[in-house]
Amino acid sequence: MKLPDERAIGTNGKGARAEQTARRTRIQAENSEKILAAALEVFSTDGFRGATIDRIAETAGMSKPNLLYYFRSKDEIYRALLDRLLETWLQPLHGLDPDGDPFSEVAAYIDRKIEMARDYPRESRLFAGEIMRGAPILGDVLAGPLKALVDEKSKVLTAWAKAGKIAPLDPRHLIFAIWATTQHYADFDAQVRAVLGDGGEGRFADAAYSLKRLFMDGLRPR
Repeated sequence: MKLPDERAIGTNGKGARAEQTARRTRIQAENSEKILAAALEVFSTDGFRGATIDRIAETAGMSKPNLLYYFRSKDEIYRALLDRLLETWLQPLHGLDPDGDPFSEVAAYIDRKIEMARDYPRESRLFAGEIMRGAPILGDVLAGPLKALVDEKSKVLTAWAKAGKIAPLDPRHLIFAIWATTQHYADFDAQVRAVLGDGGEGRFADAAYSLKRLFMDGLRPR
């Protein structure tokens, strides 16, 4: 009787193990995403204090022990969500081009912020909730990378003002005003829809148009 090739057995065994490992890794990644998606819904609706592991597990369609296999605590899930959010949150301001036309650049920034309010309302509420809690997790980021980015773009706005391209003003307060007005359409969407009597997507385009008119008129040199 011909004996099996031991090298072939070894190779097949390694291949099977690699396939099992890849499958486990894929399932783990999918479950982690499922947990984070559920947590985003719960945190943005109930706030950090109101959110519970049980509620997140229920929303994810998982058992609590299964969820805790992936994340050890509510705090760990919350941190993971905030870490993921930061890059997306800062990207619109990164796009302000010092070599571009000031009015076009500010208008495009407003458009990007309104698009974020439309596309990422839960993330916006999560971020707002963290700030209202005193930024216990993001405090270092606000005073570090965020401040550095605002300082960098403030210099751009100041240079435009000195060149007579826009009206002179404190650029940081301009940025704050854009944040406040655009994020309103995410954080207070229920109020916006109630007052407008319209839950259609057109409210975001209307908001962008109105805000650009407001800011463009304010920035125009006198």
